[in-house]
Amino acid sequence: MRGGRVRTNDLLVQAPALYHAPISPTVPTASAVATFFVAECDHDMPGLSIPRPEIQLVVRFGPSARGGLDVHAMGVRQKVHRKLIRSGQRAVTARLHLGASEAVLGVRASALAGRIVALEDLWGDAATRRLLDRLAGARDSIDAAALLESVITERVAIAGGRHPGAQLALDAADRVLRRKVNAVAVELGVSERHLRRVLREHVGVSPKAFARLVRFHRALGAARAERHASWAGIAAASGYYDQAHLIADFRAIAGMTPQALLGQLRVSPLLG
Repeated sequence: MRGGRVRTNDLLVQAPALYHAPISPTVPTASAVATFFVAECDHDMPGLSIPRPEIQLVVRFGPSARGGLDVHAMGVRQKVHRKLIRSGQRAVTARLHLGASEAVLGVRASALAGRIVALEDLWGDAATRRLLDRLAGARDSIDAAALLESVITERVAIAGGRHPGAQLALDAADRVLRRKVNAVAVELGVSERHLRRVLREHVGVSPKAFARLVRFHRALGAARAERHASWAGIAAASGYYDQAHLIADFRAIAGMTPQALLGQLRVSPLLG
């Protein structure tokens, strides 16, 4: 890896003919980016995009991209998205930390919620063109990830840190998974109304929707890691009231039962 970049895990092959690997951000970018991913596909195949509570910045090379190369920001979505991955497509994804959207993209998470936005609509034509020109000269996907990271580092430095509201949202995000919003507001010394507004602005969804996505991810991750675990046990460990509530969330988010989603993930690659 260039510049001491280290993969967080060994190479992951989640479906035939799909190369998919995470890359840790370097220190200057780690405050804004949780991880980078590179993915390459050598034949058409169905893929699954699982909704996450984090915003993602995605670079695409290949037949699905406008002009063979484009960049867009993906806001927080609350449903599983299924799409066809075209042969020859490559992608580099930067998954941002909660509260980092304003520093990296210039807008708060609420402006992107449920949307896919072309980067030129956020950064402007000139800044986006400079990035695209650099990416067009990348030797491979790993080099493209390093180029994307360097540009993100520059923008974070110019932004000069997180907005105070983003920091409050971060302080509250973990707490609202375990306690009611009014109790968290008291702990943080703000009104419940103000806390709800700040969370929606800087996370992109309501506290309830955020907690729902986090529980869903915890449950899905546990089920994929331990095939023989009981769903009742997974529900309890992931923060669900009971197994029935877990199943209801999977139906609402993925449109199918937990077991059916696991089966689909065994034949379709997980995107991002």
